Amino acid sequence: MSNSTRSISDWETRTVLSIEEVALILGLGRSATYESARRGELPTLRLGRRVLVPVAAFSRWLEQAS
Repeated sequence: MSNSTRSISDWETRTVLSIEEVALILGLGRSATYESARRGELPTLRLGRRVLVPVAAFSRWLEQAS
């Protein structure tokens, strides 16, 4: 099983996700997901140059979007 497949299947048990992992979950491209994060459409936090998505906020965001 690849890391990306494992990340998608157990994402709700994690604390944060990378933009790449969120892109896989949403079925979007990496660039489109980074652009959504830049526009503030995705809940993110920055640690240095790294952009992460908190799972709790992402789950709430998904619920509100549906």
